[in-house]
Amino acid sequence: MKKTYSGFIAIIGPTNAGKSTLLNQIMGRKVSIVSHKVQTTRTRLRAVKMVGEKQLIFVDTPGVFKPSRRLDKAMVSAAMGAMDEADAVLLMVDAQKGLTQTVKDLCEKIKDHNNLFVALNKVDAISKANLLPMVAELSSLADFKEIFMISALKNDGIKQMLESLSQVIPESPYLFDDKDACDVPDMLYLSELTREKIYKYIHQELPYHINVVTERVDTDKEGVLDIYQKIVVQNEAHKKIVVGKGGTQLQRIGTDSRHDIQNQWGVNARLHLFVKVEPNWENVAENYEEQGLEFK
Repeated sequence: MKKTYSGFIAIIGPTNAGKSTLLNQIMGRKVSIVSHKVQTTRTRLRAVKMVGEKQLIFVDTPGVFKPSRRLDKAMVSAAMGAMDEADAVLLMVDAQKGLTQTVKDLCEKIKDHNNLFVALNKVDAISKANLLPMVAELSSLADFKEIFMISALKNDGIKQMLESLSQVIPESPYLFDDKDACDVPDMLYLSELTREKIYKYIHQELPYHINVVTERVDTDKEGVLDIYQKIVVQNEAHKKIVVGKGGTQLQRIGTDSRHDIQNQWGVNARLHLFVKVEPNWENVAENYEEQGLEFK
C-alpha cells in the first residue's frame, strides 16, 4: 500500500502582498478574488494541490492589517486562526514594499511555528542589491526553513517552491480527493466573482466594506442558469455609485461578472443584480457565517 501525505499550508501576509494571485497561479485558474483594493479576501479559502503523492492544502487568508471595525477583526482573526491549525506557514512579503512594520509584527507572531517559509514576491521588480539585505533581515526575524524568490504574477519560482513545501507535509490519509480542487461553496464563489468586478470598476470611489450575496440560482429547461445576487451597500450615496448614471455601472459589473462565471463554470448564465441599502449589515451574524467568518 502506497504512503500518502496530506497537510495544511497557511498563506499569510499583509494586504495586497499577492496571496490571492499566488493561489490562483498554483491552481492554474481563478479561485480567489484579486483586486487593487486592500483587504479584499475575506474568507479562509482552501485549495488542494497535488504534488506527486503529496496533498498540499493551501489556506488563503484575509490580509493582516490593523483592525478597526467588526468585519476587520473577524478577517484578522480568521487569518491568525488558520496559522494555528496549519502544518506549515508561508509568509507572503511584497519585495517592492520591503519589510514593513506589519511584516515584522507577523514574524514575531509566527516565529514559534515549526515549519516557516517566506515567499518574497515581485522580486523581478527590484535589484538583487536591494534583495540581499532584505533576505538577511528576514532570516534574523524568525527561523525560516527557506526563503523563496518568486513572481506570483509571472509564475516564476512557483514550481520549485511547491516541491520544497511538499517535503514538510506529514504522512496522512488524503483529507480530500486526490485531485486539484477548491473547497469553497458555489454560492459564495459566485458572490466573490461579482464582488471582484465591483472593486475592478469603482475601487477608488467606493469603500471596500460592501457585501454580495447570491440569493438563489435557478436552471431553466435549456440548462441556462439564472443567478440572483444582492449587492449590499451602507447608504444611498454608495448605491448611486454602484448603479451609475442610467444604470450603466451596474450593467458593466453584471456583464463582466456573467462572462467570468460562464468562463469559469462552462455554462450559459443570466445574472440578475439588485443593489440594496443595509446600513447595519456588518452587525448581522448571518452575513459573517456566509463568508466563513466568526461573528464576535
